Amino acid sequence: MQNPNEDTEWNDVLRAKGIIPPKKDGPEITEDQIVSLLEDTITEKTKDGVDLDKLNLDELDELEDSEDESVINAYREKRIAEMKHMLERAKFGSVGEISAQDYVEEVNKAGKEIWVVLHLYKQGIPICALINEHLRYLAQKYPAVKFLKSISTTCIPNYPDRNLPTIFVYYEGDLKKQLVGSQDFRHVDLSLEEFEYMLGKTGAVPTDIKENPRRQIRDKLFSDLDQANDW
Repeated sequence: MQNPNEDTEWNDVLRAKGIIPPKKDGPEITEDQIVSLLEDTITEKTKDGVDLDKLNLDELDELEDSEDESVINAYREKRIAEMKHMLERAKFGSVGEISAQDYVEEVNKAGKEIWVVLHLYKQGIPICALINEHLRYLAQKYPAVKFLKSISTTCIPNYPDRNLPTIFVYYEGDLKKQLVGSQDFRHVDLSLEEFEYMLGKTGAVPTDIKENPRRQIRDKLFSDLDQANDW
């Protein structure tokens, strides 16, 4: 890491914007402190409630002015790096079918920073067919996640039907969560939003659904009934 007390062009910009203190003798500022200061400055310079994280590069260009130029430039570079990283990871996009012979290679050796969602299913079980449909949609929505399915007894010999459907969630080859049997899925009419919410709770998908959709529907129904009774 560069010494923040050095007379570099970058440090001069940071000092001019008040991101780091003026050059002086004493303990060096750590890299974490500089990152924190930069993020605080970006937050302070966010105008009219605009969330910089939700702006694309063109919108960042529009926001940029002479006063904010160095901060926006630094933030743009950060966003470009994040986008490149996401593009590198977004390499799946469909649901793969595996057998027992593929398990180690496809699941345990999936790779660094890779989430794997594996569905064990069987033909003729309605909720398994429903989950396979949900997986197909989510695989397209979250192409950085590796979605897999396997007929239960093909993947694990003599796997009992009472444990179906089964979802295994792995991260970097380690099992993080398992959902086993219809009781873990609560409803045979499990909605896509509910399923996405469940996977989001495991950390596998970065969903915006933070509350159980079925509970929200139930609460709205009760609210509508209360309002009707008031009449």
